[in-house]
Parts: sequence; structure tokens; C-alpha cells
Amino acid sequence: MHDTVTRRALLGVAVAAAAVPALATPAHGALSAKDRGPKDDSAALLEHWALAPGAHPLVPDVSRAGYRLGSRLPKNGRVVTKVTDHGAKADGSTDCAPAFNAALKTAGERGGGVVLVPPGTYLLNCPVFMHWSNVVLRGSGRDRTILHFARSLDDGYRPARQSNGNSRWSWTGGQVWFISPERRALSESEDFAGTENWLMGETLAEVSAATRGARTLMVSDTAKLRAGDMVLLETENRPDAGLLKHVAGDIPGTRTYDWPRRAPQLVTGSGGQYVQYSSFQWPVRVAAVLGPRLVRLAEPIRYDLRPEWPARLRTLGPTVHDSGVERLTVRNAVVPMTAHNRHPGSNGVCFQAVHDCWAYDVRVENCDLGFGFTTAKSNTLSRVTVGGRAAHHSFACRMQSHDNLVEHFEIEAFTVPVPTGAVHHGLNLEGLSSGNVWRRGTMAEGTFDTHRGLPFENVRTDITLVNNGRVGGSGASGPLFGARIAHWNVRVTGGSPYALTIADVAPRGVSIGIQGASGGSELTPDFTGDLETFQGDHGVRPRVQDLYQAQREIIDRD
Repeated sequence: MHDTVTRRALLGVAVAAAAVPALATPAHGALSAKDRGPKDDSAALLEHWALAPGAHPLVPDVSRAGYRLGSRLPKNGRVVTKVTDHGAKADGSTDCAPAFNAALKTAGERGGGVVLVPPGTYLLNCPVFMHWSNVVLRGSGRDRTILHFARSLDDGYRPARQSNGNSRWSWTGGQVWFISPERRALSESEDFAGTENWLMGETLAEVSAATRGARTLMVSDTAKLRAGDMVLLETENRPDAGLLKHVAGDIPGTRTYDWPRRAPQLVTGSGGQYVQYSSFQWPVRVAAVLGPRLVRLAEPIRYDLRPEWPARLRTLGPTVHDSGVERLTVRNAVVPMTAHNRHPGSNGVCFQAVHDCWAYDVRVENCDLGFGFTTAKSNTLSRVTVGGRAAHHSFACRMQSHDNLVEHFEIEAFTVPVPTGAVHHGLNLEGLSSGNVWRRGTMAEGTFDTHRGLPFENVRTDITLVNNGRVGGSGASGPLFGARIAHWNVRVTGGSPYALTIADVAPRGVSIGIQGASGGSELTPDFTGDLETFQGDHGVRPRVQDLYQAQREIIDRD
């Protein structure tokens, strides 16, 4: 089976890259067949990916994930104010949240800069809102600066309950919350029961048909487009579910899958669609305007644009960008973990409808949700840790979040285990999210939680985990996996292959170098028939250990 899939994959790449030199030639410094040695599937796949980045039938292109297309995070920066200048006191009794929010506002109104938090433990009774671009909240080290949140979002901000009693703070919202004031105001006016996504503005241009992997697009008019602008590529999700079938890999099983009944949250006209999924929404930067009807994007498109799925470029609307939180710990008061999805919001850091922001050297303790992406684009979390009592989601990535990077991360062993009636997931990925990467992490708790809603083209690579969490997702959200999910160089210390070895369940994806576990995913496939998914280097350490880093090295040489 795997030999057949391998030949199909290589043939598909060869056709897509017909004008590229023969496969025997090493691509961009990738290992040649002679250097690879036998049974090194990782190097072969990378070599073939390099022939047509963005268009490989199995391997996702995540080479531009993270802040500013994978750039290094900004360092230093001008200190504009300190939280202590606005009344914050590390005395354990003063509510410092007003001082923190006032300091951030001061920096934002001055055009940006660093808000410094001196060493100490600061009591906060409500969230800290990162409402401004180019503003950094910087502590003095995660062991020296502690933000102690004594109240959950339910108590310190406002409840956000669904009609069934579930709390939305189980999967979104943060004690440190990156969100524009406009986005926050709309959510509050809707009692958090409406949209969660971008505040889209005017249509800038209609977009003509193009194939996956293209960067140069023909549009109706480029008069309103400028190089450097972040715009939103919006593609209509029509009732026939054609676009959904496409991002699921166009395998035969996508045609027999009962989309309206099994995925009503995704399907237009089903009666149960989430408004966020009426269209595909992918923010992308304009690299160049090439003429009156031609524009070049900074990233290749991730799915075909076809006449039956009309597409357009729109303004992104109010957002926050180039802001960060650094060198501190977010510590929630220790309260018992609730039953599943009833969590009051002892949360950490949330990025909602923002782009090119970051968290660096941040620890979150005693949380329901540790770090969350909700409709977030191109953000980086680096050297981040979740610890303390059991969490619901240590990391969540949902509602069309794209191209985010989580690296050098850790989920520590919980000091209080998951109670009966509750669930810890781990690395959550859901809701048409694409291009996201988790790399170089260790997980004493949790699993690779692909949480339905058809996430596609995402990577988890160079990770060590015990593997003791559970996959989740609503039964109305549709398939667990879209096309081109890659699990690459994964070391399992607990022996379970659950949700890791995905060749038996994920369409057109890859499982490379799953070590320490044997057997299938133990998940029920959504699609029948040949999934056209490849499994290689099983049980051994692959030569290409970090797919993201390897892809970065290739595009950096171009």
C-alpha cells in the first residue's frame, strides 16, 4: 500500500513540476539519493516538495509560518512607561489591572513601545487587553514577574455561556487578550454569541481562477492594492460543499461523505452553519502590484480558486499587529477543574483577529485554556510553557487561524490531574485552520488533538510526548482532518500511537518518523476508500528532523 502511495505521490509532484530538473538532482541542497541511504522517506519527500513548494499533493507548505513570514521576533524596543507609573504595586492586595490597562493605553496612544513590568507578583482582578499595535508588555523574567489573576473571565470580565450551559471561555478568551477594541465591542454587543472573526471591510478586487501554489493572481483591478498591505482573500463556501471537498484532498471519499448531515456547521444552507464558515478567509500580504490586473502575494495560495467559488480581496478591518507579551508568568488562582466545557475562564494568552504578534518566554499556570488562537494569522509563540493543575486546552487553534508558529514549547506534568468528567486535549487544531506549526516541543500531558472542522495543511514536527490526552470536536463539525496534515519526527514515551500515526484516517497527509509506538491512530476515518496518505520512516528517527526548519532553509536559498 505504501509503495503504491509513494509512486502516486512522486508522479503527482513530477506532473505539477514538469519544467523542473529531474528528481535525481538534489533540490536546493536537500540530501541526494546517495546521501540519503535506504529507507529515508523524509529526505525523499522534502526533495520532491522542493520542486514545487506550495503544490505538493501530500506535504504542506509551512515555510512562512510565524511572525512576519517567519522572521525573528523584535528585540529590545523603546520603553515608554512602566505599570508602576500608573499605580501598580506588587503588594498582593492592590488590584493592578486598571494600572496595566492604563499603561498599555498610554503606549498605544504614543504610537507604541514597551510597557515594562518590574519584578514582583501583581494581583489582577480582570483581564489585560492588548488593544494597540506596536505595543509590548514586558516582564523582568518569567520567574521574577508574576501576573496573578484572582478571578476567572466569568467573574472578572463577564460570563459567556451557550444555551446548553457550556462556557465559551473553555476554548477562547484570555487573561492577556490581543484583540482590537472594535472586535471586542462587537463581541460584547452580541453577548459573544455571534461572529469571532475579522471585521472585514470593502472589496478591493475580484480574483480570477488560479491553482493551489500560485502567488501571482489576476484580479479585476489593482487600483486599491498596495505593496505591503495585509488584505483578506475571501472565497465563497457554496452549498454544494465543493470547496470543502477540495480542501479535504479531492479523494473519492469526499464525494460520498454526507456533508450536510455530518458537517452542518461547515456547510452553507445546512441550517446549522457557523457564520464564520460562510466563506474561507485567509489574510495575506501583497508583495507587489505588477500591473493594472496582476498582483503578487507574499505567500502561495493554499487551495484552488475556481469560478464556482467566487473569490475577492477585501480590507482586513480593525486589528492589532506587531505587539507582544514577554518574560513573565500568567498565574491563575488554583480552583478545581470543572466538567468538560463548563470552564469559567482561568485562561492564559489569547490572540483574536490579530496578526504578526507574539508571546516570548511566557509561562501560564492553572489554566482552562493556556494559549489560544481564534481567527489569528502569522503569530509566533516561542519558549512558552503550560503548567500547574490540569488544563482543558493547553494550546488551541480555531476559527480559521492560519500560519501561526508555536516553537520551543512545553506542557508540564500536571500538579493536579484531570478529574473524572473532564478532558485535556493538548495541541488543538480545528475549524478550517491552515499553515500552522508546532515544533520542538515536549508534552508530559496531552495528544495531537485534531478537533474536527476540517483543518488542513498543518504540521507538528520534532516533538516528544507521553501521549495521554484525547481528541475532541463537535459531531456537527465534520471531518477531523483535511488534506496535508503532517506528523513528522514524533517521539512517543508512553507507547500509544493514538492520534499520531494518521495514515489510516487523514486524507493526503504524511506520518513520518513516529517512534516508540506501533499501530494505527485508533480514530474512526471520516472518509471511505483510499485516503492517499503516506506513512514512512516508521519507528526510526528521520534524517529530516524538523520539517519547518528544512522548508525554511530551502526557501531562504531561493
